[in-house]
Amino acid sequence: MATLLKKPLKLALIQLASGGDKTANLAHARSKVVEAAKAGASLIVLPECFNSPYGTQYFPKYAETVLPSPPSQEKSPSWHMLSSVARETKTYLVGGSIPEFVPETKEYFNTSLVFSPTGQLLATHRKTHLFDIDIPGKIKFKESEVLSPGNKVTLLDLPEYGKIGLAICYDVRFPELAMVAARKGAFLFVYPGAFNTTTGPMHWTLQARARAMDNQIYVAMCSPARDTEATYHAYGHSMVVNPNAEILSEAEESETIIYAELDGSKIEETRKGIPIYTQRRFDVYPDVSAGKVNFEDESNDIKS
Repeated sequence: MATLLKKPLKLALIQLASGGDKTANLAHARSKVVEAAKAGASLIVLPECFNSPYGTQYFPKYAETVLPSPPSQEKSPSWHMLSSVARETKTYLVGGSIPEFVPETKEYFNTSLVFSPTGQLLATHRKTHLFDIDIPGKIKFKESEVLSPGNKVTLLDLPEYGKIGLAICYDVRFPELAMVAARKGAFLFVYPGAFNTTTGPMHWTLQARARAMDNQIYVAMCSPARDTEATYHAYGHSMVVNPNAEILSEAEESETIIYAELDGSKIEETRKGIPIYTQRRFDVYPDVSAGKVNFEDESNDIKS
């Protein structure tokens, strides 16, 4: 069995609350990334919409233009903060997500940027499934009023460690993304996500554990902290789940950083004990990773 995670990795999820001041949000996020790095984390994750409040009414105001890359400091201060702090701390940094604006098409996206320890942009994921829900008497939200959906599966390589998959929040409800990433060799799937106080208690933990169980990989879900003064109340409860669907680390609702040690031997142990990877019946049903898959990096040698 190939080792998916080449060496142990310390993961940090930063659960923070972001207010109306983008400059303050970026400074706060930077300080927390530095704190996580000093604690020994080599892969650090920020939450969804970390540079702004979460809500369709906020996306246009806080949106940044990230293409062509690299953008100017004026067009994307968040891009430059993430790149510089990744370089400063020599860590891999999943920059949660930010609202992105594309002037040519006048489209907005919910976009995650990933940077290397040298500050290089490694990957960009645009939220593929938009959060359009209506639970009578509880919550109604429609991201598609403002946002456009991305159209790629995002899988990237951290050379010292291995491959990770990346998607955003509502994407977790669509298991195909994690299935494709896991079958292409990912040891971890990361979801920056802002579930709310209705959907969070219902499905946050269930989704994290299900994606881990289905694919026998690590899963990380990084939420904003809960701010009851905000228009949208995030659930919190950022968590890391191991390949056996056991919760390794979990936050509560307030600002915090949680850590987890990831080890490739746990993936091997889980897959040896319950060998679903050799028991799938692709003669009965199709393999979702075997057909045409649109990957984030079209030059990636693992694309179908």
